[in-house]
Amino acid sequence: VQLVESGGGLVQPGGSLRLSCAASGLNFSNNVMGWFRQAPGKEREFVGFINWSTGNTYHTNSVKGRFTVSRDNAKNTVYLQMNNLKPEDTAVYYCAARTYSSDQYQYWGRGTQVTVSS
Repeated sequence: VQLVESGGGLVQPGGSLRLSCAASGLNFSNNVMGWFRQAPGKEREFVGFINWSTGNTYHTNSVKGRFTVSRDNAKNTVYLQMNNLKPEDTAVYYCAARTYSSDQYQYWGRGTQVTVSS
């Protein structure tokens, strides 16, 4: 299993970025794909997930209305669209995968840095 994130970078407050997570080696019909982030000196934080099969999504309260998780089945890619970014969104963002029946994410990418600063 391989998860590779891309799309991070430096953006001004109020700006947007779209992160991508290219996945391979998964049984996609039985997986949930999640996004997490970790800011310097802080614990890793859950951001949101998408059920690969159904397309159902969930986003944590701090990003609701600003961030959206989506997927492209044909490209085996999951996205995190981030709008109206704030300095407190600065973090390394990770995608992860788990089977639908598990509550633990078994597979992780290496992360991509997002920095929100003027």
